[in-house]
Amino acid sequence: MTGTGLATELGRITQLVDEASGGGSPLERQLSFLSRQLIWITLVLAAAISAAGLSAGRPVFLMVETAIALAVAAIPEGLPIVATLTLARGMLRMARHNALVENLAAVETLGSTTVIMTDKTGTLTENRMEVEQILTPSGDFSIDHGLASIVKEGAIVDPSADPELMQALLIGVLCSNAEYDRHAYSGTGDPMEIALLRAGSFAGLDRKQQIATFPEVAEHPFDTATRRMATIHRTGDHHFAAVKGAPEEVLAAADRIGIKMEPLDEAERTTWLRRGEELAARGLRVLAVAVHPRAIKDQPVPDGLVFYGLVAFRDPPRGDIPETIAALRRAGIRVVMATGDHPSTALGISQAIGLTEPGALVMTGAELSRLLNASAAERQEIVRRQIFARVSPEEKLQLINAFQREGEVVAMTGDGVNDAPALSKADIGVAMGQRGTDVAREAADMVLLDDAFSTIVHAVREGRVIFANIRRFSAYLLSCNLAEVLVVGIAVFTGLPLALLPLQILFLNFVTDVFPAFALAAGEGEGDVLDRPPRQPNEAILTKAQWLSVAVYGAAISGATLLALISSIHILGLAAEQATTVSFVTIALAQLWHTFNMRESGTGLWYNSVIQNRFVWYATALCLVLLLAGINVPLLSEMLEIASIGMNGWALALGCSLLPLIAGQLWLASGTRRPAIGSHLKVKLNEQP
Repeated sequence: MTGTGLATELGRITQLVDEASGGGSPLERQLSFLSRQLIWITLVLAAAISAAGLSAGRPVFLMVETAIALAVAAIPEGLPIVATLTLARGMLRMARHNALVENLAAVETLGSTTVIMTDKTGTLTENRMEVEQILTPSGDFSIDHGLASIVKEGAIVDPSADPELMQALLIGVLCSNAEYDRHAYSGTGDPMEIALLRAGSFAGLDRKQQIATFPEVAEHPFDTATRRMATIHRTGDHHFAAVKGAPEEVLAAADRIGIKMEPLDEAERTTWLRRGEELAARGLRVLAVAVHPRAIKDQPVPDGLVFYGLVAFRDPPRGDIPETIAALRRAGIRVVMATGDHPSTALGISQAIGLTEPGALVMTGAELSRLLNASAAERQEIVRRQIFARVSPEEKLQLINAFQREGEVVAMTGDGVNDAPALSKADIGVAMGQRGTDVAREAADMVLLDDAFSTIVHAVREGRVIFANIRRFSAYLLSCNLAEVLVVGIAVFTGLPLALLPLQILFLNFVTDVFPAFALAAGEGEGDVLDRPPRQPNEAILTKAQWLSVAVYGAAISGATLLALISSIHILGLAAEQATTVSFVTIALAQLWHTFNMRESGTGLWYNSVIQNRFVWYATALCLVLLLAGINVPLLSEMLEIASIGMNGWALALGCSLLPLIAGQLWLASGTRRPAIGSHLKVKLNEQP
């Protein structure tokens, strides 16, 4: 035993997870900010209207009751309910695309993501490792998996006739934790170790038989510091170590080469490093294999290794990755690769999947650590790169921090125990469901049940639609509530009869406001939502442009309602109670028609996400039924203090209620491209900061 608790590798990972605090999601922060804004607006409006009413000689109880009702009207109580149900519905829709969301707020976060940081193996590639080449001092060999044979210079060879090849294969078989059944052609364990066992089986090497011959007495797991793994085996009266790891690390610790243990000079070491880089440049993953002929059982393997060659693995890129990366690029999202592999391997794969162009620069973990402590200008170099190689779990954590400091919203994909800290730190952690560890899944906000990177595209679209819907129904609720406040406030200040009574305000707020908002929350989004860049991370749910629209629509609805109120008194000659009922019917209908003003500017009048949303039509029909019930059912009409207004009153209310809809459609079709109520403004991708 060498350590317990936090002194172990798992303890170190646990400590990193605890230290990685992602904070609230962008949506949570924006909803909190909007709530604080509304509280102050509500208090000011309620106090001002109450004071005006009292100074005008209105009854004290009525004005207190009205102030309370206005406070209820000014704050959209349906907002948190509708937002929660919108996110929950988004979770269900994502689950249908094999994205299981564990954190409700994370549903929307992917929609605002600007950077997706991903590992290479198993995410961008198939995680189907196969040994493709073995380079030994005695020659270069390739593997024919179809014939289960080893080939040299185009001809099948007998591996047992080449001692150095057999030694390289034996090291791969011994230095392993995997199991392989050559009859079933399948195994369990790390895919790379299974590939080594499969290649060894082509030479007749079975792990169980070799372990019986060379019993394993100790293991030194892969260490991110030394970048190598070793197992200690007994042979006769002494022990030897089988070592595999990064070529640069293994070669640096080796001073001899081959069966004859000839000296390994610096020139030959450089030659082997160059050959490893050539393999890596082809997108192959490269390991070096070596032995230490006199290892000590309970001590780390020292330098003085005997180098036996390089093993190159082929892990094909997933077929859908190029299309997925292209879709994310159109959506304005950068994909960043952070891998523990050799820089040349990372570059080769990135070019094969269309992530980078030839000649792209790769930053290593060592360079990353140096730049993190440099000046702010030099740190900018970090966020400009797309490929990071030879990075450790700690360096992934630092990398996420670096992007977040620049205002990026970072999604991180991972599957291993070592990925847990980065998954926890990212704005949204995405774990793999099939090959991911329990630790990674627990630390993540979302799990890809099919391990397919392309599933993220569906999740990004859903996240953007969710935010657009939240913005849309927030604007709808606030414009309706503003209209109610303005109608009552202006009527009080100008000495008109009360346009709305307290219970009528509550009826509007809990009936004609909420159901259309639910319907807007169920929208499917516009077809080009993935052709737009992500919104700025600090962008509010309602920006200045959306607040302007709220003010315009609120003024239009209140203006139409006041027009109906005044006309009912001075043109139709109705009593004050009847005029109040006319204004109540007018604003209730106007709010229902106002739902259709929530389409995005630039979309067709008859072809847009609101018109095509069947729930909008259901909500409109339901609200009309409830409104008619409130007016005609005796008990309800008595509670709401509804008076008979006759056919002329109904015609006036209906005609005035259509005015805000007409004005809204003219506003949307006026020819000026305004920021959409339901989404962010389209801009060219290359104009993104």
